[in-house]
Amino acid sequence: MTVRYQADADLNQAIVTGVLRREPKVDFQTAFAAGLEGLKDLEVLAIAAQQKRILVSHDRKTMPSAFAEFIISSQSSGVIIVSRKLLIEVVIEELLLIGAASSLEEWVNRIAKLPL
Repeated sequence: MTVRYQADADLNQAIVTGVLRREPKVDFQTAFAAGLEGLKDLEVLAIAAQQKRILVSHDRKTMPSAFAEFIISSQSSGVIIVSRKLLIEVVIEELLLIGAASSLEEWVNRIAKLPL
């Protein structure tokens, strides 16, 4: 299955916009469209998993531990933690590369940090 992304509420919207401008066919849902504002990490992970989307987030403090807790009892479609220090252009390139070079099945219960 093709990689699909879900932006977390704290992800810089310019990343989503940039990915979609470069490759309009990428399925990248905004946090607003998914109704993620104000939800706890476990709820966000559950929504992303239900929709079979890789969650993309800047939250490197609480999301990794929430992910570890989530996969004990549920299956995740994966999480990508993006450093705020990375240039937006680099993040866009890496997300496009992940989408082109991997499948959703490869991301099940996997967490990764950008840059890869």
